[in-house]
Amino acid sequence: MKTFERLESEVRGYIRSFPTVFQRAEGARLVDEEGREHIDFFAGAGVLNYGHNHPELKKALVEYVAGDNIVHGLDMGTVAKRAFLERFREIVLEPRGLDYKLQFPGPTGTNAVEAALKLARKVKRRHEVVAFTNAFHGMTLAALSATGNSFKRAGAGVPLHNVTHLPYDGYLGEMNTLEVFERYLADKGSGVDKPAAVILETVQAEGGVRPCSFEWLRGLRELTEKHDILLVVDDIQVGCGRTGPFFSFEPAGIQPDIVCLSKSLSAFGLPMALVLLRPELDVWAPGEHNGTFRGHNLAFVTATRALELFWKDDALTKSVQKKGAIVAERFRKIAERFPAAQGKVRGRGMIVGLDCAGDIAGEVSKAAFSRGVVMETAGIDGQVLKFLGPLVIPEAELSRGLDLVEEAFEAVMKSHGTKSANPASAQA
Repeated sequence: MKTFERLESEVRGYIRSFPTVFQRAEGARLVDEEGREHIDFFAGAGVLNYGHNHPELKKALVEYVAGDNIVHGLDMGTVAKRAFLERFREIVLEPRGLDYKLQFPGPTGTNAVEAALKLARKVKRRHEVVAFTNAFHGMTLAALSATGNSFKRAGAGVPLHNVTHLPYDGYLGEMNTLEVFERYLADKGSGVDKPAAVILETVQAEGGVRPCSFEWLRGLRELTEKHDILLVVDDIQVGCGRTGPFFSFEPAGIQPDIVCLSKSLSAFGLPMALVLLRPELDVWAPGEHNGTFRGHNLAFVTATRALELFWKDDALTKSVQKKGAIVAERFRKIAERFPAAQGKVRGRGMIVGLDCAGDIAGEVSKAAFSRGVVMETAGIDGQVLKFLGPLVIPEAELSRGLDLVEEAFEAVMKSHGTKSANPASAQA
Protein backbone atom coordinates (compact mmCIF):
# COMPACT_ATOMS: atom_id res chain seq x y z
CA MET A 1 0.00 0.00 0.00
CA LYS A 2 2.98 2.34 0.53
CA THR A 3 3.46 2.68 -3.24
CA PHE A 4 -0.03 4.12 -3.64
CA GLU A 5 0.40 6.44 -0.67
CA ARG A 6 3.73 7.69 -2.00
CA LEU A 7 2.97 8.03 -5.70
CA GLU A 8 -0.78 8.37 -6.23
CA SER A 9 -2.78 11.55 -5.79
CA GLU A 10 -4.65 12.23 -2.57
CA VAL A 11 -7.84 12.14 -4.64
CA ARG A 12 -7.83 8.33 -4.55
CA GLY A 13 -10.97 7.09 -2.87
CA TYR A 14 -12.04 3.46 -2.83
CA ILE A 15 -8.56 2.21 -1.96
CA ARG A 16 -9.03 3.93 1.41
CA SER A 17 -12.22 1.96 2.06
CA PHE A 18 -10.75 -1.32 0.84
CA PRO A 19 -7.05 -1.14 1.81
CA THR A 20 -5.53 -4.11 0.04
CA VAL A 21 -3.95 -4.84 -3.33
CA PHE A 22 -6.23 -6.96 -5.48
CA GLN A 23 -4.73 -9.30 -8.04
CA ARG A 24 -7.32 -11.69 -9.47
CA ALA A 25 -11.08 -11.96 -9.76
CA GLU A 26 -13.69 -14.40 -10.98
CA GLY A 27 -17.46 -14.19 -10.81
CA ALA A 28 -18.35 -12.51 -7.52
CA ARG A 29 -14.94 -13.12 -5.91
CA LEU A 30 -11.94 -10.82 -5.58
CA VAL A 31 -8.56 -12.18 -4.49
CA ASP A 32 -5.80 -9.93 -3.16
CA GLU A 33 -2.08 -10.50 -3.61
CA GLU A 34 -1.90 -12.26 -0.25
CA GLY A 35 -4.42 -14.83 -1.47
CA ARG A 36 -7.34 -13.55 0.65
CA GLU A 37 -10.74 -13.96 -0.98
CA HIS A 38 -13.46 -11.32 -0.81
CA ILE A 39 -17.10 -11.61 -1.83
CA ASP A 40 -17.86 -8.70 -4.12
CA PHE A 41 -21.01 -6.77 -3.17
CA PHE A 42 -19.68 -3.71 -5.03
CA ALA A 43 -19.15 -4.87 -8.65
CA GLY A 44 -16.98 -1.90 -9.54
CA ALA A 45 -19.76 0.55 -8.63
CA GLY A 46 -22.08 -1.32 -10.97
CA VAL A 47 -19.63 -1.91 -13.81
CA LEU A 48 -19.56 -5.69 -13.41
CA ASN A 49 -23.20 -6.79 -13.58
CA TYR A 50 -22.09 -10.06 -15.16
CA GLY A 51 -19.28 -10.64 -12.69
CA HIS A 52 -15.51 -10.64 -13.08
CA ASN A 53 -13.92 -12.37 -16.07
CA HIS A 54 -17.01 -14.18 -17.30
CA PRO A 55 -15.58 -17.11 -19.32
CA GLU A 56 -17.74 -16.58 -22.43
CA LEU A 57 -16.97 -12.86 -22.55
CA LYS A 58 -13.29 -13.52 -21.96
CA LYS A 59 -13.23 -16.07 -24.77
CA ALA A 60 -14.79 -13.63 -27.23
CA LEU A 61 -12.34 -10.91 -26.22
CA VAL A 62 -9.24 -13.12 -26.46
CA GLU A 63 -10.29 -14.48 -29.86
CA TYR A 64 -10.85 -10.96 -31.17
CA VAL A 65 -7.44 -9.73 -29.99
CA ALA A 66 -5.66 -12.87 -31.19
CA GLY A 67 -7.10 -12.28 -34.67
CA ASP A 68 -5.35 -8.89 -35.00
CA ASN A 69 -8.70 -7.17 -35.29
CA ILE A 70 -9.19 -3.41 -34.87
CA VAL A 71 -8.87 -2.25 -31.25
CA HIS A 72 -9.06 1.51 -31.72
CA GLY A 73 -10.93 3.00 -34.64
CA LEU A 74 -12.27 6.40 -33.54
CA ASP A 75 -15.76 6.40 -35.07
CA MET A 76 -14.79 4.58 -38.24
CA GLY A 77 -16.66 1.49 -39.33
CA THR A 78 -15.46 -1.81 -37.89
CA VAL A 79 -16.92 -5.29 -37.84
CA ALA A 80 -17.11 -5.13 -34.03
CA LYS A 81 -19.12 -1.91 -34.04
CA ARG A 82 -21.44 -3.15 -36.78
CA ALA A 83 -22.15 -6.33 -34.84
CA PHE A 84 -22.96 -4.36 -31.69
CA LEU A 85 -25.24 -1.91 -33.51
CA GLU A 86 -27.17 -4.71 -35.17
CA ARG A 87 -27.48 -6.92 -32.09
CA PHE A 88 -28.44 -4.04 -29.79
CA ARG A 89 -31.32 -3.12 -32.10
CA GLU A 90 -32.36 -6.74 -32.58
CA ILE A 91 -32.11 -7.90 -28.95
CA VAL A 92 -32.78 -4.77 -26.90
CA LEU A 93 -34.66 -2.13 -28.87
CA GLU A 94 -37.02 -3.95 -31.21
CA PRO A 95 -38.56 -6.33 -28.64
CA ARG A 96 -39.34 -3.28 -26.45
CA GLY A 97 -40.82 -1.24 -29.27
CA LEU A 98 -38.10 1.39 -28.93
CA ASP A 99 -36.76 3.36 -31.88
CA TYR A 100 -33.50 5.07 -30.98
CA LYS A 101 -30.38 6.00 -32.87
CA LEU A 102 -27.10 5.20 -31.11
CA GLN A 103 -24.40 7.75 -30.39
CA PHE A 104 -21.03 6.78 -28.95
CA PRO A 105 -19.59 9.68 -26.91
CA GLY A 106 -16.41 9.39 -24.86
CA PRO A 107 -16.13 6.11 -22.94
CA THR A 108 -17.51 7.05 -19.52
CA GLY A 109 -20.90 7.80 -18.02
CA THR A 110 -20.22 11.48 -17.53
CA ASN A 111 -19.36 11.70 -21.26
CA ALA A 112 -22.80 10.30 -22.07
CA VAL A 113 -24.49 12.86 -19.82
CA GLU A 114 -22.48 15.72 -21.32
CA ALA A 115 -23.49 14.67 -24.84
CA ALA A 116 -27.16 14.25 -23.88
CA LEU A 117 -27.45 17.69 -22.27
CA LYS A 118 -25.53 19.35 -25.08
CA LEU A 119 -27.85 17.77 -27.64
CA ALA A 120 -30.99 18.70 -25.69
CA ARG A 121 -29.93 22.34 -25.55
CA LYS A 122 -29.11 22.30 -29.26
CA VAL A 123 -32.46 20.78 -30.21
CA LYS A 124 -34.66 22.99 -28.03
CA ARG A 125 -32.53 26.15 -28.28
CA ARG A 126 -32.86 26.66 -24.53
CA HIS A 127 -30.02 26.70 -22.03
CA GLU A 128 -31.72 25.59 -18.80
CA VAL A 129 -31.98 21.98 -17.55
CA VAL A 130 -33.94 20.61 -14.60
CA ALA A 131 -32.31 18.00 -12.38
CA PHE A 132 -33.32 16.71 -8.94
CA THR A 133 -32.24 16.80 -5.33
CA ASN A 134 -29.68 14.09 -4.42
CA ALA A 135 -28.95 13.41 -8.09
CA PHE A 136 -25.55 12.23 -9.29
CA HIS A 137 -24.77 12.51 -13.00
CA GLY A 138 -20.99 12.75 -13.22
CA MET A 139 -17.93 14.84 -12.46
CA THR A 140 -17.37 16.91 -15.62
CA LEU A 141 -18.88 20.37 -15.63
CA ALA A 142 -22.28 19.96 -17.29
CA ALA A 143 -22.89 16.64 -15.54
CA LEU A 144 -21.66 18.08 -12.26
CA SER A 145 -24.03 21.02 -12.65
CA ALA A 146 -26.88 18.48 -12.64
CA THR A 147 -25.46 16.72 -9.57
CA GLY A 148 -26.83 17.61 -6.14
CA ASN A 149 -23.94 16.65 -3.83
CA SER A 150 -22.42 19.88 -2.47
CA PHE A 151 -19.03 18.26 -1.80
CA LYS A 152 -18.74 17.08 -5.40
CA ARG A 153 -20.01 20.41 -6.74
CA ALA A 154 -17.50 22.41 -4.71
CA GLY A 155 -14.65 20.60 -6.45
CA ALA A 156 -15.50 22.28 -9.74
CA GLY A 157 -13.77 25.49 -8.72
CA VAL A 158 -16.10 27.53 -10.95
CA PRO A 159 -19.80 28.43 -10.77
CA LEU A 160 -22.13 25.70 -11.98
CA HIS A 161 -24.89 27.32 -13.98
CA ASN A 162 -27.97 26.59 -16.10
CA VAL A 163 -29.45 23.81 -13.98
CA THR A 164 -32.44 24.13 -11.63
CA HIS A 165 -32.67 21.46 -8.93
CA LEU A 166 -36.21 20.49 -7.98
CA PRO A 167 -37.41 18.02 -5.32
CA TYR A 168 -37.24 14.35 -6.31
CA ASP A 169 -40.06 11.95 -5.57
CA GLY A 170 -40.37 11.64 -1.76
CA TYR A 171 -38.09 14.58 -1.00
CA LEU A 172 -40.99 16.54 0.52
CA GLY A 173 -42.63 13.61 2.26
CA GLU A 174 -46.09 12.77 0.99
CA MET A 175 -46.31 15.82 -1.27
CA ASN A 176 -46.39 15.11 -5.00
CA THR A 177 -43.29 17.05 -6.04
CA LEU A 178 -44.45 17.17 -9.66
CA GLU A 179 -47.03 19.70 -8.52
CA VAL A 180 -44.15 21.97 -7.52
CA PHE A 181 -42.56 21.54 -10.94
CA GLU A 182 -45.85 22.19 -12.74
CA ARG A 183 -46.47 25.33 -10.68
CA TYR A 184 -43.01 26.66 -11.46
CA LEU A 185 -43.54 26.14 -15.18
CA ALA A 186 -46.97 27.77 -15.16
CA ASP A 187 -46.07 30.76 -12.98
CA LYS A 188 -44.26 33.54 -14.84
CA GLY A 189 -43.08 34.82 -11.48
CA SER A 190 -41.37 31.59 -10.39
CA GLY A 191 -37.98 32.62 -11.75
CA VAL A 192 -37.60 29.21 -13.41
CA ASP A 193 -36.99 29.44 -17.15
CA LYS A 194 -38.49 26.75 -19.36
CA PRO A 195 -35.84 24.03 -19.59
CA ALA A 196 -34.59 22.19 -22.64
CA ALA A 197 -34.60 18.93 -20.71
CA VAL A 198 -35.22 17.15 -17.46
CA ILE A 199 -32.60 14.59 -16.42
CA LEU A 200 -33.07 11.96 -13.73
CA GLU A 201 -32.09 8.55 -12.41
CA THR A 202 -35.08 6.28 -11.76
CA VAL A 203 -33.15 5.01 -8.73
CA GLN A 204 -30.77 7.56 -7.29
CA ALA A 205 -27.80 5.33 -6.59
CA GLU A 206 -25.04 7.54 -5.19
CA GLY A 207 -27.75 9.76 -3.71
CA GLY A 208 -28.71 7.05 -1.23
CA VAL A 209 -30.51 4.31 -3.22
CA ARG A 210 -33.71 6.30 -3.67
CA PRO A 211 -36.17 4.91 -6.23
CA CYS A 212 -38.95 7.04 -7.62
CA SER A 213 -42.37 5.45 -7.98
CA PHE A 214 -43.44 4.39 -11.46
CA GLU A 215 -46.56 6.53 -11.03
CA TRP A 216 -44.38 9.58 -10.40
CA LEU A 217 -42.20 8.68 -13.38
CA ARG A 218 -45.24 8.42 -15.66
CA GLY A 219 -46.42 11.78 -14.35
CA LEU A 220 -43.04 13.32 -15.14
CA ARG A 221 -43.19 11.95 -18.68
CA GLU A 222 -46.66 13.47 -19.13
CA LEU A 223 -45.48 16.81 -17.76
CA THR A 224 -42.46 16.98 -20.07
CA GLU A 225 -44.56 16.10 -23.10
CA LYS A 226 -47.17 18.71 -22.17
CA HIS A 227 -44.54 21.46 -21.91
CA ASP A 228 -42.32 20.40 -24.85
CA ILE A 229 -39.38 19.42 -22.64
CA LEU A 230 -37.06 16.51 -23.41
CA LEU A 231 -36.84 13.71 -20.85
CA VAL A 232 -33.35 12.29 -20.32
CA VAL A 233 -33.02 9.12 -18.25
CA ASP A 234 -29.56 8.50 -16.78
CA ASP A 235 -29.52 4.69 -16.66
CA ILE A 236 -25.77 4.49 -16.23
CA GLN A 237 -25.74 2.71 -12.86
CA VAL A 238 -29.20 1.15 -12.72
CA GLY A 239 -29.58 0.09 -16.35
CA CYS A 240 -28.29 -3.06 -18.07
CA GLY A 241 -30.43 -5.24 -15.80
CA ARG A 242 -29.56 -3.84 -12.38
CA THR A 243 -33.23 -3.34 -11.44
CA GLY A 244 -34.40 -6.43 -13.36
CA PRO A 245 -35.35 -5.38 -16.91
CA PHE A 246 -32.65 -4.10 -19.26
CA PHE A 247 -33.81 -0.49 -18.80
CA SER A 248 -34.90 0.62 -15.35
CA PHE A 249 -37.80 2.66 -16.74
CA GLU A 250 -39.48 -0.24 -18.57
CA PRO A 251 -42.06 -1.11 -15.87
CA ALA A 252 -43.36 2.48 -15.99
CA GLY A 253 -44.28 2.04 -19.65
CA ILE A 254 -42.58 5.26 -20.73
CA GLN A 255 -40.19 6.08 -23.56
CA PRO A 256 -37.62 8.74 -22.68
CA ASP A 257 -36.38 11.05 -25.43
CA ILE A 258 -32.74 10.32 -24.56
CA VAL A 259 -31.16 7.52 -22.52
CA CYS A 260 -27.61 7.45 -21.14
CA LEU A 261 -25.85 4.10 -20.63
CA SER A 262 -22.35 3.13 -19.51
CA LYS A 263 -20.86 1.10 -16.61
CA SER A 264 -22.03 -2.49 -17.31
CA LEU A 265 -22.76 -1.85 -20.98
CA SER A 266 -19.44 -3.37 -22.07
CA ALA A 267 -20.14 -6.28 -19.68
CA PHE A 268 -16.45 -6.84 -18.95
CA GLY A 269 -15.29 -3.72 -17.17
CA LEU A 270 -14.10 -2.06 -20.38
CA PRO A 271 -14.86 1.66 -20.82
CA MET A 272 -17.92 2.22 -23.00
CA ALA A 273 -20.78 4.70 -23.06
CA LEU A 274 -23.83 5.12 -25.23
CA VAL A 275 -26.47 7.77 -25.82
CA LEU A 276 -29.81 6.61 -27.22
CA LEU A 277 -31.81 9.33 -28.92
CA ARG A 278 -35.06 9.53 -30.82
CA PRO A 279 -34.20 9.76 -34.56
CA GLU A 280 -35.74 13.21 -35.00
CA LEU A 281 -33.39 14.55 -32.31
CA ASP A 282 -30.29 13.54 -34.27
CA VAL A 283 -29.43 17.05 -35.43
CA TRP A 284 -25.68 16.78 -34.94
CA ALA A 285 -23.45 17.97 -37.77
CA PRO A 286 -20.68 15.44 -38.58
CA GLY A 287 -17.93 15.78 -35.99
CA GLU A 288 -19.83 18.39 -33.97
CA HIS A 289 -19.45 16.26 -30.86
CA ASN A 290 -16.48 13.92 -30.95
CA GLY A 291 -13.81 12.25 -28.86
CA THR A 292 -10.79 10.01 -29.27
CA PHE A 293 -12.23 6.91 -27.63
CA ARG A 294 -15.61 6.64 -29.32
CA GLY A 295 -14.57 3.40 -31.00
CA HIS A 296 -13.41 1.05 -28.25
CA ASN A 297 -13.85 -2.13 -30.23
CA LEU A 298 -12.90 -4.48 -27.41
CA ALA A 299 -15.89 -3.16 -25.51
CA PHE A 300 -18.13 -3.68 -28.55
CA VAL A 301 -17.06 -7.33 -28.65
CA THR A 302 -17.87 -8.13 -25.03
CA ALA A 303 -21.03 -6.01 -25.05
CA THR A 304 -22.36 -7.88 -28.08
CA ARG A 305 -21.61 -11.28 -26.56
CA ALA A 306 -23.34 -10.28 -23.30
CA LEU A 307 -26.49 -9.32 -25.20
CA GLU A 308 -26.50 -12.75 -26.82
CA LEU A 309 -25.88 -14.56 -23.54
CA PHE A 310 -28.19 -12.69 -21.17
CA TRP A 311 -30.87 -10.74 -23.03
CA LYS A 312 -32.53 -13.06 -25.53
CA ASP A 313 -35.05 -14.05 -22.83
CA ASP A 314 -36.19 -12.89 -19.40
CA ALA A 315 -34.24 -15.43 -17.32
CA LEU A 316 -31.78 -12.84 -15.97
CA THR A 317 -34.59 -10.39 -15.18
CA LYS A 318 -36.39 -13.02 -13.11
CA SER A 319 -33.17 -14.00 -11.35
CA VAL A 320 -32.42 -10.38 -10.47
CA GLN A 321 -35.88 -9.90 -9.02
CA LYS A 322 -35.57 -13.08 -6.95
CA LYS A 323 -32.11 -12.32 -5.58
CA GLY A 324 -32.96 -8.67 -5.02
CA ALA A 325 -35.91 -9.76 -2.87
CA ILE A 326 -33.55 -11.97 -0.84
CA VAL A 327 -31.24 -9.01 -0.16
CA ALA A 328 -34.09 -6.65 0.70
CA GLU A 329 -35.68 -9.15 3.10
CA ARG A 330 -32.35 -9.81 4.80
CA PHE A 331 -31.76 -6.08 5.22
CA ARG A 332 -35.22 -5.71 6.73
CA LYS A 333 -34.46 -8.45 9.25
CA ILE A 334 -31.17 -6.78 10.16
CA ALA A 335 -33.01 -3.49 10.68
CA GLU A 336 -35.56 -5.23 12.90
CA ARG A 337 -32.82 -6.96 14.86
CA PHE A 338 -30.99 -3.70 15.58
CA PRO A 339 -33.67 -1.00 16.00
CA ALA A 340 -31.11 1.43 17.42
CA ALA A 341 -29.62 1.71 13.93
CA GLN A 342 -32.94 3.17 12.71
CA GLY A 343 -32.50 1.20 9.51
CA LYS A 344 -34.69 1.88 6.47
CA VAL A 345 -34.55 -0.40 3.43
CA ARG A 346 -34.84 1.04 -0.08
CA GLY A 347 -34.10 -0.15 -3.55
CA ARG A 348 -35.24 -2.02 -6.62
CA GLY A 349 -33.94 -5.26 -8.05
CA MET A 350 -30.30 -5.80 -7.09
CA ILE A 351 -29.55 -2.29 -5.91
CA VAL A 352 -30.61 -2.24 -2.28
CA GLY A 353 -29.73 0.23 0.45
CA LEU A 354 -30.00 0.15 4.24
CA ASP A 355 -30.19 3.74 5.48
CA CYS A 356 -28.75 3.92 9.01
CA ALA A 357 -28.35 6.49 11.73
CA GLY A 358 -25.03 8.27 12.24
CA ASP A 359 -21.87 6.60 10.95
CA ILE A 360 -23.15 3.04 11.30
CA ALA A 361 -23.16 2.26 7.56
CA GLY A 362 -19.54 3.28 7.17
CA GLU A 363 -18.51 1.27 10.20
CA VAL A 364 -20.37 -1.78 8.91
CA SER A 365 -18.71 -1.45 5.51
CA LYS A 366 -15.31 -1.44 7.21
CA ALA A 367 -16.19 -4.36 9.47
CA ALA A 368 -17.59 -6.32 6.51
CA PHE A 369 -14.36 -5.80 4.59
CA SER A 370 -12.37 -7.22 7.48
CA ARG A 371 -14.58 -10.32 7.19
CA GLY A 372 -14.11 -10.66 3.45
CA VAL A 373 -16.93 -8.63 1.87
CA VAL A 374 -16.42 -5.60 -0.36
CA MET A 375 -19.42 -3.31 0.08
CA GLU A 376 -19.63 0.46 -0.26
CA THR A 377 -21.83 3.16 1.19
CA ALA A 378 -23.95 5.80 -0.52
CA GLY A 379 -25.84 8.96 0.38
CA ILE A 380 -24.68 12.49 1.02
CA ASP A 381 -23.20 11.50 4.40
CA GLY A 382 -22.35 7.90 3.49
CA GLN A 383 -25.23 6.83 5.70
CA VAL A 384 -26.57 4.10 3.40
CA LEU A 385 -25.08 0.61 3.26
CA LYS A 386 -25.38 -0.24 -0.43
CA PHE A 387 -25.68 -3.67 -2.00
CA LEU A 388 -24.54 -3.71 -5.63
CA GLY A 389 -23.29 -7.26 -6.19
CA PRO A 390 -22.99 -8.92 -9.61
CA LEU A 391 -26.36 -9.93 -11.04
CA VAL A 392 -25.04 -13.44 -11.68
CA ILE A 393 -23.82 -14.14 -8.13
CA PRO A 394 -24.87 -17.65 -7.06
CA GLU A 395 -27.50 -17.67 -4.31
CA ALA A 396 -25.25 -19.65 -1.96
CA GLU A 397 -22.50 -17.05 -2.30
CA LEU A 398 -25.04 -14.27 -1.88
CA SER A 399 -26.30 -15.82 1.34
CA ARG A 400 -22.79 -16.31 2.66
CA GLY A 401 -21.95 -12.68 1.98
CA LEU A 402 -25.13 -11.51 3.69
CA ASP A 403 -24.23 -13.65 6.71
CA LEU A 404 -20.90 -11.85 6.93
CA VAL A 405 -22.58 -8.45 6.57
CA GLU A 406 -24.91 -9.31 9.44
CA GLU A 407 -21.94 -10.42 11.55
CA ALA A 408 -20.30 -7.07 10.78
CA PHE A 409 -23.48 -5.23 11.71
CA GLU A 410 -23.67 -7.12 15.00
CA ALA A 411 -20.06 -6.27 15.85
CA VAL A 412 -20.61 -2.58 15.11
CA MET A 413 -23.77 -2.40 17.19
CA LYS A 414 -22.04 -4.15 20.10
CA SER A 415 -19.28 -1.55 19.91
CA HIS A 416 -22.03 1.05 20.34
CA GLY A 417 -23.26 -0.79 23.42
CA THR A 418 -26.45 -1.93 21.70
CA LYS A 419 -27.88 -5.44 21.98
CA SER A 420 -29.93 -7.11 19.27
CA ALA A 421 -33.70 -7.27 19.63
CA ASN A 422 -33.84 -10.88 18.38
CA PRO A 423 -31.53 -13.70 17.27
CA ALA A 424 -29.50 -13.50 14.08
CA SER A 425 -31.80 -13.69 11.06
CA ALA A 426 -29.44 -16.15 9.42
CA GLN A 427 -30.16 -18.60 12.20
CA ALA A 428 -33.87 -17.83 12.64
